[in-house]
Amino acid sequence: MLCEEKLDVFENGFEDGKFKLRVEFYGKDARKLLLAIIRELYLPEYGEDYVYPFECAKEFWGIYLDPSDITAEEPSFSPIKFVNRSVLSRLEKALDGIDAPEDVRNSIDLEKAEIVKLKKTLLALGKNFVLDERGFLIVFNKPSAKELILKYLGMLDGA
Repeated sequence: MLCEEKLDVFENGFEDGKFKLRVEFYGKDARKLLLAIIRELYLPEYGEDYVYPFECAKEFWGIYLDPSDITAEEPSFSPIKFVNRSVLSRLEKALDGIDAPEDVRNSIDLEKAEIVKLKKTLLALGKNFVLDERGFLIVFNKPSAKELILKYLGMLDGA
């Protein structure tokens, strides 16, 4: 669904021609996180009152999310000093439990990812993906998207 001249929202993500950004999720529902990203991208253009692309995406996805419910936070994770087979196995198991297309699965390189611990979960942070051990896989085309995803990762806690 076209929610703005260059913002296309689809079932598991969005593509924005203005910002040249594509973000998709697989596994558990991460649409609230994507809504928070869309709102932040368009907030400067629309202002606080009514961010049309955010409202349009909410309607398309059938999600109620008040802007006051969006919480940005500085993620406090601790790097895993020694990535052993056990840690990689946990992440591989999480990835195996996520239904994603073959080409997406093949693009996930856990060996090269930065692996961190966040509260009660492990995250694998790659150049084009964030894998959350709880069953969330978020893929993107621009490295700068990772900062936005990490900023709103708390939005997944209620998912």
